[in-house]
Amino acid sequence: MFDKLDFIEKQYEQLSIAISNPEIIGQQDKWRKLVKENAELEPIVNKYREYKDVTGEIEETQGLLLEESDKEFKDMVEQELSKLKKKQQELKEELEILLLPKDPNDEKNVVVEIRSGAGGEEAALFGADLFRMYTRYAERQRWKVEILSSNYTDMGGVKEIIFVIEGKGAYSRLKYESGVHRVQRIPTTESGGRIHTSTATVAVLPEAEDVDVEINPNDLRVDVYRSSGHGGQSVNTTDSAVRITHIPTGMVVTCQDEKSQLKNKEKALRVLKARLLDMAEQEQNSQYAEARKSQIGTGDRSERIRTYNFPQGRVTDHRIGFTIYQLESFLDGDLEEMINSLISADQAEKLKLMASPV
Repeated sequence: MFDKLDFIEKQYEQLSIAISNPEIIGQQDKWRKLVKENAELEPIVNKYREYKDVTGEIEETQGLLLEESDKEFKDMVEQELSKLKKKQQELKEELEILLLPKDPNDEKNVVVEIRSGAGGEEAALFGADLFRMYTRYAERQRWKVEILSSNYTDMGGVKEIIFVIEGKGAYSRLKYESGVHRVQRIPTTESGGRIHTSTATVAVLPEAEDVDVEINPNDLRVDVYRSSGHGGQSVNTTDSAVRITHIPTGMVVTCQDEKSQLKNKEKALRVLKARLLDMAEQEQNSQYAEARKSQIGTGDRSERIRTYNFPQGRVTDHRIGFTIYQLESFLDGDLEEMINSLISADQAEKLKLMASPV
């Protein structure tokens, strides 16, 4: 590990010199690339230098112990040495996490798809609750939310809603949300007061950039039609709704939220690109299926990942066995504790995999 850290530190120093070179500054594309690489290495180098400083202090303190004979002073030095060793161990663990392979999608925006599952109208109402939860979380992070496509029920539930959350590191925080979310509560539509179980599925995809996915226009069939509202009634007098079919995969995306056909087409293409990127990555990662199975990550979306139990006021994530008894604030977007726990569990699993013999 420390050989790797020494190499990273030298690389960082070389990059720092390079980005100050007037000749490289004049080549803006190259300069921006080097600045980005330098910024990615900086947290690791700073932490490593802190580790080396503490290690140096430990050596000095141990030298004091050998030289000193006064018992009271030695006790004080031993206490200081104990603190320094604890700090050194903490820094070593932080460095191990910083050295874990980075997910190349972590800094990207996300396309989130929520669909009602089992439970009829109650499932759709729960889907609307989840949409509000993620919207409130995005507001807390000062991220931007844009709806790409939506299909509501007459009671305000969500049959399906697709939206983009734009913000630095959005995927790194929200990628653990993919899966089946289950709610247990007395539905507003239930007169008998019985607790029902309903589900909604969430898919979180990194938004594809143009360099990630290249779509041949000849591979697309674009159909336009008149958009409709609840109950099938027409809400537009022009053919503004768009349906795009990606012929090679059979993937279909529709969008009718905007009055402009062009805007609906742009939004549908954003969803299509995200799905195609996700499909390509799922295929690429299939060879690592066993490793992925042991991680929290973005696994099987048919897996039941979380239960929202209203009678007990709790939210339980079944992947890590973590429960929060603050259901109301959780649904209001207070997801940090849960997300941090998922990230920590995922990092711990990855560290185990790195430590295990091949």
